[in-house]
Amino acid sequence: MFSFLHKRSPNILGLDITSSAVKLLELGRDGQRFRVESYGVYPLPPDAVNERRIDDIDGVVKAISKVLERARPATRQVAVAVPGTSVITKTLTLRAHMSDDEVENQIMVEADQYIPFALDEVAMDFDRVRHLQEDNKEEILLVACRRDTTQRLDEVLVAAGLVPTIIDVETYAVERAFALIRHQLALETDEEEMVAIVDIGASVTTLSVMLNGEVLYSRDQMFGGKQLTDEIQNRYGITREEAGLAKKRGALPDDYESEILQPFREAVAQQIHRSLQLFFSSSQYNDVDYIVLAGGSAMVKGLVNEVQDYIGTPTLIANPFAAMSLGSKVNANALSSDAPALLIACGLALRSFD
Repeated sequence: MFSFLHKRSPNILGLDITSSAVKLLELGRDGQRFRVESYGVYPLPPDAVNERRIDDIDGVVKAISKVLERARPATRQVAVAVPGTSVITKTLTLRAHMSDDEVENQIMVEADQYIPFALDEVAMDFDRVRHLQEDNKEEILLVACRRDTTQRLDEVLVAAGLVPTIIDVETYAVERAFALIRHQLALETDEEEMVAIVDIGASVTTLSVMLNGEVLYSRDQMFGGKQLTDEIQNRYGITREEAGLAKKRGALPDDYESEILQPFREAVAQQIHRSLQLFFSSSQYNDVDYIVLAGGSAMVKGLVNEVQDYIGTPTLIANPFAAMSLGSKVNANALSSDAPALLIACGLALRSFD
């Protein structure tokens, strides 16, 4: 068993390893508020992570070492996450008032009904969800993942000088971070709140639909900010690194916005619209109250307005740090720019306060 869900002591770093960068975040307390103690983002070599799998261990270890040098956190204990697509979850109904050992034994007896792998190839954990008073039963959330996935993460973290403390699931990290954003939304309903979080990474865009603060639906699409970088690189005959820098700084020719940027914004809006339509077609719902853009490409100039106008739904850019104070090592302008890309890292760092 391993800790997707169990409580831990404070002082845990949140580390998000994506296809393009590693993102590290350290949170603390400032009275009743959270405080950003330190953070860092460092790019990964091309193809170091492909389709959520770490292929270049040395490259990822070096990137983590670099981000640790920059952030200089006060701890080396770390929480990381595996994607929801790598995880099997199942809600079990068991007899109430069982001890943890009894629950674990019962899960091991029943696990082969829910997990299509040999149990010695799987890491599992459980959490108590709620007591069903009328039946004297208890709902137990079972979470399982292939051990080769978790072992590769452990190998990378240890090689980088970190102490693996928690392996979480990206879905649950998003839920935790969303709790810091929820109050920023101008939601008019007092009943069901339906919010779509769209995390636009370098090569994968993830739609997570939240119902009253919990992920109801999640889907990945192979689409992301790398397509914009590639278009810049090809059109202007520059390297990928130069294209990435130019994209962030806006140092591009006059035709960039009309010929490259606007078609990309339209493509993102269309992808989000299609993903939402797939969700609506597979559920009882036909609308969301708000769209929240996250990920490294959320800050693309004019994207938030393009999405809002195309879909017709209020849209904002995720900033889970809006109500936090900042430590002396944190640059406020840099954090504001990086905030949408740190959503999962923030959800992981919040494990310090479980």
